[in-house]
Amino acid sequence: MPVFEYTAIEKGTGKKTRGVVDADTLAAARGKLRELSLYPTEIVESARLQTDPTERSVRRLRRSRGGVSSRDLALMTRQLATLLQAGMPLIEALGALLEQTSKARLKSIIFEIRDKVNSGAGLGDAIEEHPRVFSTLYANMVRAGEMSGTLESVLFRLADILERQAKLKGQIASSLAYPAFMALFAVAIIVFLMLVIVPRIQVIFEKQEQELPVLTEILINSSEFLARYAPVIVLTGFGVVMLWRLWIARDEGRKRWDRWKLRFPLYGNLHLKLVCARLARTLGTMLQSGLTMMRALEVVSTVIDNRHIQLRMEDVKSGVRRGRDLAVPLKETGIFPPMMIHMIDLGQRSGEIEDMLVRVADTYDDDVRLTVDALVGLLEPVIIILMGIFVGFLVLAILLPILNMSTNIGG
Repeated sequence: MPVFEYTAIEKGTGKKTRGVVDADTLAAARGKLRELSLYPTEIVESARLQTDPTERSVRRLRRSRGGVSSRDLALMTRQLATLLQAGMPLIEALGALLEQTSKARLKSIIFEIRDKVNSGAGLGDAIEEHPRVFSTLYANMVRAGEMSGTLESVLFRLADILERQAKLKGQIASSLAYPAFMALFAVAIIVFLMLVIVPRIQVIFEKQEQELPVLTEILINSSEFLARYAPVIVLTGFGVVMLWRLWIARDEGRKRWDRWKLRFPLYGNLHLKLVCARLARTLGTMLQSGLTMMRALEVVSTVIDNRHIQLRMEDVKSGVRRGRDLAVPLKETGIFPPMMIHMIDLGQRSGEIEDMLVRVADTYDDDVRLTVDALVGLLEPVIIILMGIFVGFLVLAILLPILNMSTNIGG
């Protein structure tokens, strides 16, 4: 479809604006602009923008398997905010993003969003049609920014949120990568020793036809059991995982599992801190963007990754709807930490609830990072100690019959 660049006068304000519009013909382009209450003074077909995705290429890009990472989305959001802050019209800014974006999936989505906006839809409404890429929080904040005339600042806040989330995920993943590798390597070594080395040593001991020590008998029996039932063990583990996934796919199973997660040693406390950080940051950012408390709480309930807490948030919304302060129904749930409750209460009494919520989120993000670092520091020596215990057991189980044989020969 051809792309036309235009210069037009806005109806009512008389403001001069520039942008691009997709249409089959020049007359159709003029008709689209009139529907948008724009009176074109100049409109020409753009050769520069013909490199944008055509309908055929968009269909091809839509079929691509590539996803959109948090980092790519954060970069796109910050670029759009910067272009708008520089005074570029929204349609033209989206066109500029198309030229800058190299990710196929993201490129096709930007094209569709620009086409919707060009047809008269709001940016938030166009974004909402892509829920797999843009969260409910993202769409609602953009819509609030459009209504309040602060779209650029809202986009900058969204970029900060996405960048912080991506950074935290990256830090956690990098911290857990080394102990995870050590654990997998240790398991691989143990399986190799049990299935390859121990059976060969067993043949040597059987030729001696002597009574073996208890440790050696345990080692040989364990090796035989593992070799005989290894396929059954793998299939059983796979079956358990599949049944667990089917169970948590059901609403009742998900609620119970998410409630149990909060009670797990170490992990439960860490998971709660992550939930608190996301809740506080989302709520604080949405309030800063101009949304009402009730609307912000409705959006917050959709971004909490715990079904049990989501249900308890319904009680929180009911309490706020009845005119109670946010800290009171949060405390009554019995889930959220006292520190979070006190800081929210202080923010309400001081009239700085938005800034206080963001401060709570920063506190819990830092706490999560420190907790993960502490757990990783604890896991590494535990893995080494367990590996050392097994190796020591293996060496003793092999050396004891050899020492017995040497004693019998010497006797």
